[in-house]
Parts: sequence; C-alpha cells; structure tokens
Amino acid sequence: MEKLLHYTWKHRLLPLGTLRTTDGQEVEVIDPGLYNRADSGPDFFNAKVKIDGTLWVGSVEMHLKASDWYRHRHDEDEQYDNVVLHVVEVADMDVQDGKGHTIPTIEVPIPRTLSDDYEQLLNSDKYPPCYHIIPSLAPLKTHSWMSALETERLEQKTKAMISRVEQKNGSWEDGYFVTLARNFGFSLNGDNFERWAMALPMGAAAHHRDNLFQLEALFIGQAGLLDRVDERYAKEYDYLSKKFRLDNTVHPVWRYLRTRPQNFPHVRIMQLARMYHEQRTSLSRLLDCENLKQLTDLFGLSKNINELIIINTAVPTLFAYGRHHSREELCERAFTLLDALHPEGNHIVRMWQECGLEVKTAGDSQALIQLKKEYCDRKECLRCRFGFEYLSKRH
Repeated sequence: MEKLLHYTWKHRLLPLGTLRTTDGQEVEVIDPGLYNRADSGPDFFNAKVKIDGTLWVGSVEMHLKASDWYRHRHDEDEQYDNVVLHVVEVADMDVQDGKGHTIPTIEVPIPRTLSDDYEQLLNSDKYPPCYHIIPSLAPLKTHSWMSALETERLEQKTKAMISRVEQKNGSWEDGYFVTLARNFGFSLNGDNFERWAMALPMGAAAHHRDNLFQLEALFIGQAGLLDRVDERYAKEYDYLSKKFRLDNTVHPVWRYLRTRPQNFPHVRIMQLARMYHEQRTSLSRLLDCENLKQLTDLFGLSKNINELIIINTAVPTLFAYGRHHSREELCERAFTLLDALHPEGNHIVRMWQECGLEVKTAGDSQALIQLKKEYCDRKECLRCRFGFEYLSKRH
C-alpha cells in the first residue's frame, strides 16, 4: 500500500546499510521533505538528498511499482519535472520526466512487521483498534495531540462558517444566525435547519423584529410547519408572504421520529424567533461576551442546551471571526471558553474514556470527536499520533 511507503519514508524506517539507486549510486537522505496532502503533485516537497555525493533539493515521488509513474502519466505533468528521487517498493523499470531526464530510483521495502501491524489496525474488531496502547501513552504526548485536534476542529468549523458568510453575501450577522439555527436542529435536523435559515428572508424578518407574533409566523411559515401551530399563524403568514412576495414552494422535510417534544422543529423555530425578537441572536452581543456567564445569560436556554450552543455555535463563531479579522483575543477567548466548560457526555467521549483517556473539558471532548470522525472513521491511522505510537512500538 502506497500510504505505508509514504509512512516508511517520512519516519525514516529505511533499510540498514547504504541506500543505492538502481544503477548503483549511493544515496543519503538529509531531509525527507514535507508531505503533500493535496490531490495532485509529488508526494514530498523540498526534500534534500545526496546522490553520489551531490546534494539535490526537490520533490520525491513514490509508487509501489516504478511503472506506476507512467500509469499515472507523471511524464506528461510539469509538476513532476522537479522530482529528484523516485522511491518505490519494486523497481520494475527506469522512468523519465517530461523533459526526457532519467530520474534516480531507489527500492525501499516496507518492513513486514509494519505492514502486519497496520493490517491489524485496519481489521481489528475492537474500536478504536489502538485501544490497548492508550493507557501507556505519556500524558505530554496525549495532551499535545489533543490540543492539535482541538485546533483542527475549530479550523474545520471556521471553513464552514466562512462558507455560510459567503453564501449570505459577506454578512457575518446572517452567517452567524445560520450557524446558530443549524445547531438548534442538533444532529437529526441540523442540515434542515441550516437549509431553512439560509433561505429565510432576513430583510423581512428585520422589518418585523419588534413584533414577535409576526416573526413566529414568518419563521414557521417559511419552514412549512404551519400545520403544527395555531391557525392564526397561517393567516398572518399569508399576509406576510404577499407583502414580501415570499416563495414557500420548497422547504425541508423535517424529522420528528425519536425526538422529544421540546426538540420538535417547530418548537425550536419558535425559540429562535423569540431569541431573534429579543436580539439574543445578535453577533455584536456575542462578540461583547467575555466569559461563560455572559454567554449563558445571552442565550438564556436550559443548562444542557446552553452548553451545546456555546460549544458548537459561540466558540466556533468567535474563533472564525477572530481569524478572519485578525483579532487574536477572540481566538484565545474561544479556547478559554472550551476549557471552562464540562466535556460533552456522548458515546464518542465515553468510548475514549473507556480506553483510559482522561477527559476534563469541552476542549478535550471536541478533540476526541475530531479524532474519531476525521481519523478513526476514515482509517487514517498513519496520520494519527496514537496510530504512530502503536506502529512505532516495534520499529
């Protein structure tokens, strides 16, 4: 597997003794280079290797078989003209770049114990497969990896936030409202709430912000849920839809199955209408909140819902806004808030706790959610630091 070859090169799990190219030139690896995670281009950039005493700085490309170079048409791609070394498990032929230069090639066999351990990770019937090494990890290593995962999750949410802002013509106020609405739908109706909020006519809502009844009618009507509420709302929505020429021909298919009454979509939408009416969905008010108590008072929901909204809406919004507007104090505030909150009590967190990981804060739980979704579920053990510890125990 080519990923294992990348891993072998990146972590210098190279054969003992002198490395030589297929034509006998001595090779010394000074720096394996920077791993390229993009979908195109050579596997490693800015590598430094000495070939027959001459230092070369450039890219390194890897294949299980040298002939894959032509199968992938790298000889026709200018991105590969900077390759100074071709690393393969089996050198079944010589290869040339697009300029006709023969590229030095070395064979690097994947260690058998490494491939066996990797197969064990991929095929284990335990979840996560590295569970038995967790208790033996040094606290410093665990803390370092979880801190990186916490930041990675916030950066991922930042991209989603920026996308919503862009879809709302650059309005951070509207992008924030869409993010808030999405998290009112939780995992079951999150996509539906986002779709509804994205299509909500915010100009019309702002025009009637001082009238809660009209706001509720507008919000519920645009959601296609008038049959769930008092008939008075249908009459009011009919008036508003004509006034603003609203389109209500397409709306989400709401899910009610296995949902508690307090979490029914129309109930949550009514809550959002009240919060909007009371200006508790205001971005400026969010940015003014400097601590957990102020945020809790701002949202004014039940304790559990408040914490979920702070973790999944307020914190990512502060971080995204801070990054985008170069306001580092907002980014720091986001991390401080996560450290002040209790960890989420879901099955993902419980799974890691059963493995022996200590979970103290919401920052920890967010890190572990990121770990499961982006690494464990995708079988990305080679990119995971826990996976590295597992695989390095014998190499």
